[in-house]
Amino acid sequence: MINVIKEGILLQKTTNNFENEGVLNPAAIRDGEYVHLFYRAVSTGNHSSIGYCKLKGPLFIEERNKTALLSPELDYESHGIEDPRIVKIEDTYYLTFTAYDGVNALGCLATSKDLIHFERKGIIVPQITYEEFNKFIGAKGISNEKYYRYNQHDHILEKDGTEMLIWDKNVMFFPRRIGGKLFFLHRIRPEIQIVTAFESFEEMTPEFWQHYFEHFNDYVVLTPKYQHEVSYIGGGCPPIETEHGWLMIYHGVHDSLQGYVYSACAALLNLEIPQKEIARLPYPLFVPEFHWELKGEVNNVCFPTGAVVFDDILYIYYGAADERVACASMNLNELLNELLANKV
Repeated sequence: MINVIKEGILLQKTTNNFENEGVLNPAAIRDGEYVHLFYRAVSTGNHSSIGYCKLKGPLFIEERNKTALLSPELDYESHGIEDPRIVKIEDTYYLTFTAYDGVNALGCLATSKDLIHFERKGIIVPQITYEEFNKFIGAKGISNEKYYRYNQHDHILEKDGTEMLIWDKNVMFFPRRIGGKLFFLHRIRPEIQIVTAFESFEEMTPEFWQHYFEHFNDYVVLTPKYQHEVSYIGGGCPPIETEHGWLMIYHGVHDSLQGYVYSACAALLNLEIPQKEIARLPYPLFVPEFHWELKGEVNNVCFPTGAVVFDDILYIYYGAADERVACASMNLNELLNELLANKV
C-alpha cells in the first residue's frame, strides 16, 4: 500500500458572493515555485464560476481573488461553469471546464497565454442525443446496456424547451502533442474515453463524431474494473508524463448503503499510444475518511482534479464532499512502483 498523507483542507467557502456556498474541484498547474489553482466556486442557488488562488510551494496560500476569474457569459453556461482542469502545451494554457445550462452539461475549452486573460473556444465535445449515440454505436454492434442507465435521462427528450443531450464531462488535454497531434480525455459514463490525434478543432465536424462513435470501443481508455469503481469512473487530474507512462489520477465511484462513494484512483497509460492501459491500482489511492470528506454538499466524496510535483512528491488537489478543497500527498516513485507491480 502507498503511504498517502492527507494534508487537510486548503480552501473553504467565504462570504464573497461568488463562493458563499462552496469551493471545490480545482485545476492546478505549477510555475516555478508557485502553483496556480483555478477552482469551482459555488454561489447561492448552485451557480458556479471559476475562482483563482496562488500558492507558494504546494500548500501555502499567497493570494486569492475576491471575485470570480471566469463567470458564465453564454447561454450554454447560464447555470454555471464547473470543474476546471488545466495544462500548458507549448506556449498556450488549455483550461477545460464543464458548462451547464440547467439541462445539459458539456465540456468546453478556454485558452490563455498569461493565466489572466482567457479566450473561450466553446464546446469541444459532441452535442448529440442518447438516441443518436445509441444509433451510432449500435451500427457496429456495440452493446448499449452499460450506457443506457446513465445517459438516457429517464427517456426525457427535452427539459424547459431544451433538447436533452448526452452529458460529456471531465475534459482534459494531455500536456504535450503526441506525434505532433493533440489528444484529450473526456467521459461519457460509465467510462473514460479519448479523442486522439487531431490538429485543430475545425476537424470536429458532425462526420468526425459519427465516425468516432461508430468506432467507440477503440476510444475507451479505462472502464470500471474493481469494486471501488464498479458504478462508474471519470477523469481526475490531467495526465502526468513519467518515464514509465502517463500517470492517470482519476475518480472511481461505487454505490453503498450511504449512497455513492467517490475515491481517487490511479492508472498508467502508454506514452505514445495513450489509449492503451499499462497498469492500474486494484484498490483506491485514497478514500473519504475525514469529516471534511464525509459530510458536505455531497457526502463521501474525494474528487481529484489537479496535481503537481515538488521534489518527487505528488500533491493531489481534490474536492472534498463537494464543499471544500483539500490536498493529499505521496511519493511519486513509490506510486509508480506500485502501479508497475499491477500491470494489466
